[in-house]
Amino acid sequence: MTSDPRNVVRRIARGGDAVYGAPLGILMLDARFPRVPGDMGNGETWPFPVRFSIVRSATPEEIVLGDPRAFLPAFVEAARALVAEGVRAITTNCGFLAVLQTELAAAVGVPVLASSLMQVPWVQAMLPPGRRVGIVTISRAALTPAHLAAAGAPADTPIEGTEGGHEFFRVLIRAEKTTLDLDQAERDVVEAALRLMATHPDVGAIVLECTNMPPYAAAVAAATGLPVYDIYSAVTFFMAGLVPRRFHVDARYLVREGED
Repeated sequence: MTSDPRNVVRRIARGGDAVYGAPLGILMLDARFPRVPGDMGNGETWPFPVRFSIVRSATPEEIVLGDPRAFLPAFVEAARALVAEGVRAITTNCGFLAVLQTELAAAVGVPVLASSLMQVPWVQAMLPPGRRVGIVTISRAALTPAHLAAAGAPADTPIEGTEGGHEFFRVLIRAEKTTLDLDQAERDVVEAALRLMATHPDVGAIVLECTNMPPYAAAVAAATGLPVYDIYSAVTFFMAGLVPRRFHVDARYLVREGED
């Protein structure tokens, strides 16, 4: 017995984009250091598909120690190309790009999360009275009031950096070598967090500015006993709204017709 073709619902797929199934675009700095799982630039970090675009000549040193706003046209161009290919939201590969948040969002017309620092006001709202958010950054000297203001963070937010360490800053910013001692990099980040706490005992949570710090977030949390937020927590929150989870309600929760 064959089914009546008049009762068959035809499935027609809608086109128009170049790429499908990867709604998040990540704008990457132009760098060659190792990117292990947990690093924003490692595809295995993410529990969902992403698309990367490298902004050529925008090196970590230029962005962190220079003026990111000089690279706004290049970031806009790269973001627009990703949107044209089908992504539905944009994020970036450096917390110092907070200063591009407003202009980038206006230019590309889709949601933009320019920096892990955008979490500072969110986290602050969750803390009890008398506690505040502290920031661990790759460079305390380079993180200015303009970066904080762009992220909506208080101007007096406590900050500590890794530039005095032995590995993290030297490899990621100065590009002194293309290998990374992961254990020493972790110590650099953890020690910065401990200095932050020692100087500011009212810190009740930590936001990691640098998008290369998530591999060390668990170690920071263990050493400090504080909640730790990073670009991974920011982007997964971002994506939770972009692609809400569909929950399945199975037969255990249902009644038969007429039983209610």
